[in-house]
Amino acid sequence: MSSTQKIEKNLFILLYLNAIYPLSPSLKSFLVEKIKNISFRKNELISREGEICDKLYLIKKGLVRGYFVSEGTDITTWIDSENEIFTSITGFFKHEKTREYIQAMEDTHCDYLEYEDYKYCLDNFPEIRQIYRIMLEQYYVMAEHRVYLARIPNGRKRLEFFLEHSKPEIVKRIPRKHLASFLAMRPETLSRLMK
Repeated sequence: MSSTQKIEKNLFILLYLNAIYPLSPSLKSFLVEKIKNISFRKNELISREGEICDKLYLIKKGLVRGYFVSEGTDITTWIDSENEIFTSITGFFKHEKTREYIQAMEDTHCDYLEYEDYKYCLDNFPEIRQIYRIMLEQYYVMAEHRVYLARIPNGRKRLEFFLEHSKPEIVKRIPRKHLASFLAMRPETLSRLMK
């Protein structure tokens, strides 16, 4: 593969990262070599409980959820779509077995970076540390929203909070059973509230 083809292949993630913080030519060159592409079919499991997820994904197109199973029931804990990064937090950052599953809810196309390459970037490219800090702040804001959402006692108010803090275009794409699970309500309750 020529270097022009590699740049085109990985242009999406380079544009994404460069928009967060300017990338040096040496970092761009490293990422062009290390970033890989992968696609998942609708409903395909990306990571399973008990595995160590060693990849950091950026969604180019598609929809992904994280969930765990309690007493035979899936409990959706997060939902990500285009231009969002996902991984198993404990699997990737702590190199421990994850307690969650990650599943594609649509045909999903991603770029990804493996853990060792991510660590190399942190150790050798100062701009990655800046990007990491900015993304960590964004992650904490989203985590705060999820914590707040989980503590709203009224189902209608949980739905209103979710709609207010989500990308409007993805709400219709999320299967109702997974959205209901994320909002801690029965699918019938969600259908009634969505009318």
